[in-house]
Amino acid sequence: MTSRELKFFRLSVAVLVLSRFSPALFAQGPVPDAPRPSIEAASTTFITPKTVAGEHRFWDKENRVLFAASAALSAADFAVTRANLQNGGRELNPVVRFFGTSTPALAANFAGETAGIIGLSYFFHRTGHHKLERVLTMLNIGSSAGAVSYDLVNRRGAR
Repeated sequence: MTSRELKFFRLSVAVLVLSRFSPALFAQGPVPDAPRPSIEAASTTFITPKTVAGEHRFWDKENRVLFAASAALSAADFAVTRANLQNGGRELNPVVRFFGTSTPALAANFAGETAGIIGLSYFFHRTGHHKLERVLTMLNIGSSAGAVSYDLVNRRGAR
């Protein structure tokens, strides 16, 4: 690096540091020509928060139906998967394959999946993503229904 580049670099760092930590940049105050709000209007007016169109209670009817359907299809997925595994079938999902060695572990996997969906849905609800909270549950219902359908079509020992 030449001395000219070094001087430019040092100057750039100095300007960056000074501009970042300069107290004058953090000073805020009223603009001299700005209109000021009247105290009378502010003291007599109460502002009520407006409700957002997509806002709803978490345990409303639609979510209860979605969570019940998700839990029912997870239970069906557990039952069909367990029956297939006991009749010599194999688990195709690599995550569930780890739990497929015992019935309690398999049940814990599907119960955890349902609890995780409800928990993540609640997180989306609290952060204001109301459409995502419902879409997530619908996707879980679809994937569980697809797994149950596949397991029923390809089951072992039933033929």
